[in-house]
Amino acid sequence: MPASIDPALRDALLARIRFYRELGLMEFYRRPIEVSESSSVPEPALSPSKGLESETLESTEEGKPIPRKPSSTVHQSEADSLADRASALQLIRDDIGDCTRCALHKGRNKIVFADGSPSARLMFVGEGPGADEDAQGLPFVGRAGQLLNNMINAMGLKREEVYIANVVKCRPPGNRTPEPEEANTCSPFLFRQIDVVRPEVIVALGATAATYLLGARQPLAGLRGRVHSFRNSKLIVTYHPAYLLRDPRQKKEAWADLQIAMRELGLKAPMRS
Repeated sequence: MPASIDPALRDALLARIRFYRELGLMEFYRRPIEVSESSSVPEPALSPSKGLESETLESTEEGKPIPRKPSSTVHQSEADSLADRASALQLIRDDIGDCTRCALHKGRNKIVFADGSPSARLMFVGEGPGADEDAQGLPFVGRAGQLLNNMINAMGLKREEVYIANVVKCRPPGNRTPEPEEANTCSPFLFRQIDVVRPEVIVALGATAATYLLGARQPLAGLRGRVHSFRNSKLIVTYHPAYLLRDPRQKKEAWADLQIAMRELGLKAPMRS
């Protein structure tokens, strides 16, 4: 990179390069970007799994690099702002396009991408859209969605403060469980959404979401009640709201799961009059 380039422009360019590399969009680059050893700008992180929290190096007056602790205020990439995360999510939506990658597209009305805040601390992941979701193009807007809204409110949050998505983005026929080929085709887009939003806590709603997030099929009972790790987020497993509508007796157990999420987020349930 030319030595005469404006430092502010250089920093902005490197921030954008780092941002897209961490999203895995490597096709933007024709050749590696070279940064001189005397530059105080850290080399872009290449590993998406490390996110933006990987350790960087800072030069001393003697020119020797010293480790610097990660900081949310140092060299923040554009993904740290709401507008840029929204733009990154739109890139993913654009990549999905009018998807025909699996058989689910044949019966869908609308692709159901997601809903909520791009900078949410809490993310909910369900199985797939139902009839109401397929009609409106938004996740969890039917009866199960109303129950999920109540669960979110009970945690002291609003729906617009969290981020909601599904393993598959097209409605399976008759609301059946997605086939492995369908889920494996669609879930990479979900993983990219998670990498952009970077929620502190993810709540997997039901066995299908838990299976494709954790990478193995296990009984729900063995997954509930503890905190898992997934893509730099803490993952908690609970029942799907649709199941709770069929068996309301399990609502107490689901609330116990949500309280684990609340504890990890430092939330307290609102006072009820």
